[in-house]
Amino acid sequence: MPKTILIVEDQQVLREIMKEYLTDEGYRVLEAGDGSRALEIFEKDEIDLIILDIMLPELDGWSVCRRIRKTSNVPILMLTARSDEDDTLLGFELGADDYVVKPCSPPILLARTKRLLASRPLPDTGDVLSGGGIRLHLPSRTVTLDGMICSLTHTEIEILACLLKNKGIILTREQLISKIWGYDFTGDDRTLSSHIRNLRFKLGAHANRIVTVVRSGYKFEEQP
Repeated sequence: MPKTILIVEDQQVLREIMKEYLTDEGYRVLEAGDGSRALEIFEKDEIDLIILDIMLPELDGWSVCRRIRKTSNVPILMLTARSDEDDTLLGFELGADDYVVKPCSPPILLARTKRLLASRPLPDTGDVLSGGGIRLHLPSRTVTLDGMICSLTHTEIEILACLLKNKGIILTREQLISKIWGYDFTGDDRTLSSHIRNLRFKLGAHANRIVTVVRSGYKFEEQP
């Protein structure tokens, strides 16, 4: 069964271009021209990924992202017309997994989409990765903190899985970026910093399990 992608973009021409590229790749594509319509579609259909423009009528992309993240960790790829760092960081803080600056080339958009939709297996260490009260059930991608469910985004789960698999081992920023986004990643390491910050915030009392090693990277410590 094809993956379903929801494109939320108020510019019809751009929406049609994206739809054509994604449809040619075998995806099922739904469309919304404003934030309110996007939420209606999301509540009624099974969506595998959302391509979400920031500047939208009625409800902007940030508001849509915030509402969706209250109930779902569906991958969200945000589109921004500006390369403003504040826009990007706010998107990550609200739970976006990745972003593309408009005007973007369709092949780049497609590559980012494929990465977020890829069913790459998480580390093969049995069904569960755990440490220091944190438990990640790999088949369901469910995270619990001392038995309580913790809602993480697609990207946050992948970062946590890498750190848990390598407990006590320093992973450089470059290693984490290549593992999570691939060797062809075109962004910068502020993207990783934003996701790490959000992950720590969601881990609450367990945030200090993720240790920053100055000028090196990060590691997971069961007893920091």
